[in-house]
Amino acid sequence: MPAANNFKARVLAEAHRLGFSAVGFARADIPLGDDFARYEAFIRDGKHGEMTWLAQAAEARRRLDTRLMLEGAKTIICLAARYARTAEDEAKDSEILQATARYARGGDYHNGLRKKLRKLASFVRRLGSPVTARPLCDEEPILERAWAARAGLGFVGKNGLLIVPGTGSFVLLGEVVTTLPVEPDAPIAEKCGSCTRCLDACPTSAFERPFVLDPRRCIAYLTIEHRSAIHEELRAQVGTQLFGCDICQTVCPFNASTRNGQKARPAIDSRFLPDPRWDKVSLTDLLAMDEAHFEALRRGSPLGRAGRAGLARNTAIALGNRAHTADLPHLEEASRTHDTELVRDAASWAVTAIHRKLSCHK
Repeated sequence: MPAANNFKARVLAEAHRLGFSAVGFARADIPLGDDFARYEAFIRDGKHGEMTWLAQAAEARRRLDTRLMLEGAKTIICLAARYARTAEDEAKDSEILQATARYARGGDYHNGLRKKLRKLASFVRRLGSPVTARPLCDEEPILERAWAARAGLGFVGKNGLLIVPGTGSFVLLGEVVTTLPVEPDAPIAEKCGSCTRCLDACPTSAFERPFVLDPRRCIAYLTIEHRSAIHEELRAQVGTQLFGCDICQTVCPFNASTRNGQKARPAIDSRFLPDPRWDKVSLTDLLAMDEAHFEALRRGSPLGRAGRAGLARNTAIALGNRAHTADLPHLEEASRTHDTELVRDAASWAVTAIHRKLSCHK
């Protein structure tokens, strides 16, 4: 088998041909000791909230031990796929999509990303014999950011997200674990300096300190993974966000230049272009939507993850925070007749919030 260095250029070329924005290589046989210790502390403190799968013991072991990902693994190829468009293009998105995290405004990215990772894994297998390779994508139990940082793909910013130089943090991560030996890349030093824009901009004060997020206060968690009622203390801070949140990324200087065209922008996959189905749906439509209509809309859309009740709950809170009198009849109707207590409660809160704001302006 050729020397490890000879493989790198070929894998890099193929990964870029497949549309990945950045690629890095890490040794798979050195465990993530410190990173996994932080993960264990995160679970022990209950910060995973309702994301119970994160606490499962079997998953926890697999997140640490690369031998359980792939026997004989020598290299983890870490990859980033950019998804943010220019600010000018995003400003044209529909009302609902502008209240949605950028990664979720198009089709579900999993299928497209998996296909690319499978193609890269197949390419890697052909580089030697015997060589095995396993693609991993998002839902697989692996500490993606920790491996990506070790592979020099980027550095972890104060908001806990991976920042890829020249590309920013609006990226999705994937991996190919392989028995192929490849020269590893060196990690990149953290470059946030004294900047705290991401921490200061968070409406719910979800950051305990730099690099430490409590997801239970994060708008992304509250609007997607949290399935019960959002605590009243946090409802006003959620603002008009419907699904996910990009605030701590939008204010980041490493994203501003790449989104506004001051630096070259890698191409993005067509799956991340806005889904036109949401152009014909309003926020008040979501509030009153029945199961059949929701099921038709959710097919192939990341927004389906929140569920019909979750999305309607988020909608009621968003309407309450934007405080338009025209929304009151819709919210009052939902507070009386919606088939889910979760939504009735949120709609009642929104009605009260709007009346309170209106009285303050008199």
